[in-house]
Amino acid sequence: MLDGFDVQAIGYVAPAIKHEWLISDPVLGRVVSAALVGVLVGSLFLSMLADKIGRRPILVGSCLFFSVTTLLTARAQSVDQLLIIRFIAGIGLGAIMPNVMALVSEYTPRRMRVTMMMVVSNGFTAGAAIGGFIAAWLIPTYGWRSVFYCGGAIPLIIGAAMLFALPESLQFMVVKGKDGGRIAKWLRHIDPDAAAGGASTQYVVAESKEPARVPFVQLFHEGRAVGTILIWLTYFMNLLNLYLLAGWLPTVANAMGYSTATSARLGAAEQAGGMVGALILSWFVHRMGFVPVLVTCFTVACVNIALIGKPGLSLALLFVVVSIAGFGVVGGQAGINALTGTFYPTRLRSTGLGAGLGIGRIGSIVGPLVAGELRGRHWSNQELFYAAAVPALVSAIVMIAMHWVLKPQAISASAQSEVAVP
Repeated sequence: MLDGFDVQAIGYVAPAIKHEWLISDPVLGRVVSAALVGVLVGSLFLSMLADKIGRRPILVGSCLFFSVTTLLTARAQSVDQLLIIRFIAGIGLGAIMPNVMALVSEYTPRRMRVTMMMVVSNGFTAGAAIGGFIAAWLIPTYGWRSVFYCGGAIPLIIGAAMLFALPESLQFMVVKGKDGGRIAKWLRHIDPDAAAGGASTQYVVAESKEPARVPFVQLFHEGRAVGTILIWLTYFMNLLNLYLLAGWLPTVANAMGYSTATSARLGAAEQAGGMVGALILSWFVHRMGFVPVLVTCFTVACVNIALIGKPGLSLALLFVVVSIAGFGVVGGQAGINALTGTFYPTRLRSTGLGAGLGIGRIGSIVGPLVAGELRGRHWSNQELFYAAAVPALVSAIVMIAMHWVLKPQAISASAQSEVAVP
């Protein structure tokens, strides 16, 4: 939730920054994209590091790091300072989602894994949605900087709590051949009554313990190449859409004559629609599978994104259309995260999620930048949202192709199990 709040905060405060600093739309596009460039770096490199040293140290360190840099964002005095600080903050933010999803996947029983991953992934969306309502309340009274003070202070408390309470992944430690005493320590931390054994106890999981020397390259081995490419393409297209809408919807609404508070609420409506979408989609995915649910999801998103710029929409109808678009794009992103988490084995899970999110971050950077350039070229709102509907259509087509990849994957995934003590 804190990750979602901090990543999305710049979109909510963008209209206020634009008015205070008198910056153009293309420059504003670069401001919105700055943190996303950092997220790209963090997603790719810190996720690979997590598959080497563990989920826990990366999560704790990243949480504390991005909280401090978010507080510094509130002190920025120029566009250049804001760009640099947001880029640095993004590096810490980029490590959160891949490792959270990997940790949840490795602690959840098989029968609940997909549902739980989508529910927890929804925390990002919930944080982004809550951020919109908080921004709508804070900005008129305390100014845009107050949003970053709020978004930076809370993670410091959460990060400190994680130091004491967040466990390491048991599957990760077993696959990496960690000391039995360390595994037993975390097992007792989770269940004090567990028969954890001692340092001489041997723990096993039903998958290879061989470490991947270059985890990124291993994403293309053992029949994973086509699936990896299709997952990357879906991440790119959907995150392009998600951040184009999240970054520019409040600004476009403000230019249409709505107040800053109403514009922020429109941005929050997109995220709220996605939050509801992820919960509903998790139920359908559990029963129908990823492909039919996500194909439908992205098709619905395509239609409603195209409708956002339609002239003459009442404010009430605009809220409905934006919410449904968020249901498809933001809710669909939770589905992609869950699909990716189940596609890769333990030794590659964080890397696979980080690489997918990293490639997606390229789309998230491109989206706001392209929107800024199109606005600078005086594209109408209708033309802008027609263009934004195209990536959702591409995502739906790519998901159809995933049907042939996931069939054999579903068979091999059924062999995975939790940690066992012989």
